[in-house]
Amino acid sequence: MNDKQKKPQKLKARLPRGFVDRTAGDIRAVNEMTAKIREVYEHYGFDPLETPLFEYTDALGKFLPDSDRPNEGVFSLQDDDEQWMSLRYDLTAPLARHVAENFNEIQLPYRTYRAGYVFRNEKPGPGRFRQFMQFDADTVGAPGVQADAEMCMMMADTLEALGIKRGDYLIRVNNRKVLDGVLEAIGLGGDDKAGQRLNVLRAIDKLDKFGPEGVALLLGPGRKDESGDFTKGAGLDNEQIDKVLFFVGITDYAESAVRLAELVAGTARGGEGVEELNFIGALVTSAGYGPDRIKIDPSVVRGLEYYTGPVYEAELTFDVTNEKGEKVVFGSVGGGGRYDGLVSRFMGQPVPATGFSIGVSRLMTALKNLGKLGASEVIEPVLVTVMDGDVEAMGRYQKMTQELRAAGIRAEMFQGNWKKFGNQLKYADRRGCPVAIIQGGDERATSVVQIKDLIEGKRLSGEIEDNASWREARVAQETAPEADLVAKVKEILAAQAEDRKRAANV
Repeated sequence: MNDKQKKPQKLKARLPRGFVDRTAGDIRAVNEMTAKIREVYEHYGFDPLETPLFEYTDALGKFLPDSDRPNEGVFSLQDDDEQWMSLRYDLTAPLARHVAENFNEIQLPYRTYRAGYVFRNEKPGPGRFRQFMQFDADTVGAPGVQADAEMCMMMADTLEALGIKRGDYLIRVNNRKVLDGVLEAIGLGGDDKAGQRLNVLRAIDKLDKFGPEGVALLLGPGRKDESGDFTKGAGLDNEQIDKVLFFVGITDYAESAVRLAELVAGTARGGEGVEELNFIGALVTSAGYGPDRIKIDPSVVRGLEYYTGPVYEAELTFDVTNEKGEKVVFGSVGGGGRYDGLVSRFMGQPVPATGFSIGVSRLMTALKNLGKLGASEVIEPVLVTVMDGDVEAMGRYQKMTQELRAAGIRAEMFQGNWKKFGNQLKYADRRGCPVAIIQGGDERATSVVQIKDLIEGKRLSGEIEDNASWREARVAQETAPEADLVAKVKEILAAQAEDRKRAANV
């Protein structure tokens, strides 16, 4: 018998599929972007709200599957009281639950914004993650479509606040009531046709991806993709398909309004939807938001089933280069609509609501393409090096570090193995530290410090070839009294900032 113990197996470090680690650069870019979004929302009179990552599964909406383990589309677990909980799928359903639970305490209309992560238990792919951030704004308790018009205007203002100029974005608006009228007009009204209607909506939502020909196949018999996979169609006949494609193919709403009204004639919801679209168009135009910013566009569907009226989408219209090197239009970065039935599920009474959601990660990619993020540079910390490890020396190094921080200068005291001083300067170089503070026993005895301009030192080592050039260059290292440490460091950092500014303008 072999009593020799097996060597414990080393744990493999691996990231779960569809999730990503966020680096300092990405975190700062998101913070910069969300601060600008928040400023616009606050300017419009919206207040912040935060809901938990988990909700009871039945609160998340009717679009979730009905099964013994509700884990398709959402990540779910069973609590110790045997109730199913799920990570939130979006930020809208948790808001509906919050409003219903606190209905007697909140003031209607309730205007709120929320930013946070949402989770989708779906197959990940390129640019498609299972965890991503959304930034939502909603108005609950406002029945008129003027609230929807305001959402569209706020979305336009948000994009411009982020540096996206007019002509590079468009807020496209439609109304699900109009689409419901079209579907009713072609014989798809009634509860028994709900599944077929959903298939039609999903087909229309693929218009940008597959074009009219591909959508026609999805509305009819079905479509086979390049890999040979077949997607079953909605089963419409040619006449029905033509009417749906006419509706989603409208590019000039004013020119097509009469024919559209004829198409939905006799359907109450369709007629109501057309009136609401006309009202929204008139409101945004009166406020100075012309069709170059907000446009009526019947091809906008929005995927979720809970939308009941106006729907809108923010689209970036400029070209970017994809991973294949092809020029493509960037496309949608957010959207939303009216969801009058979502809060009502909890209340048993009508509670109107409308709102939109920005896909933060996707919008951040767009802003990086435009060079609109990272303008506010982050300076790496000044490094206070460690020459001696006794209590007195360590106390003085820490005191210097705290004095720099108190003066608003980012600083750190070296916390690694201080006995190899060369490694400290290598660390500073790899980290990109702008300045190093050095104090050995001799300097400490006379209460002075060596202040090393690491940026200038690196430049001089690559450029200077003779003594004359050295004498003309900015000093890369100097000795200063401890009392002058903060002032000298500020002086060096200011000179480095001026150099960066000159380099940017060359």
